[in-house]
Amino acid sequence: MLLMYFIFFLIFIILLLMLIMNFLISKKEFKNREKLSPFECGFDPMSLNRLPFSLQFFLIGILFLIFDVEIAMILPMIKSLGMIYYFINFNFFLILMILLIGLFIEWKEGALMWFK
Repeated sequence: MLLMYFIFFLIFIILLLMLIMNFLISKKEFKNREKLSPFECGFDPMSLNRLPFSLQFFLIGILFLIFDVEIAMILPMIKSLGMIYYFINFNFFLILMILLIGLFIEWKEGALMWFK
């Protein structure tokens, strides 16, 4: 038990020394208007902060995130297709059908079109 306390104390001292060295060695940065302004990719940081944002780009980003998460859920289920677990296979096809129905609804509403 005493050895565990000693190791904890030693790790704490090493971390404290590393933190102090970081503050002493680190380069000081001067904040100016350009560094403090919010920056979005493709926008000039010296212009106004509130520029109109493309709704089409936002929708494509949201669709990408939704389908990315869904694919992360589907990939482990592919391994179970050869097994006899009918409940898992039913869930796999149910999730796949929900994805396809959602894709067709988005396509019908025109959310997948870049230009209107």
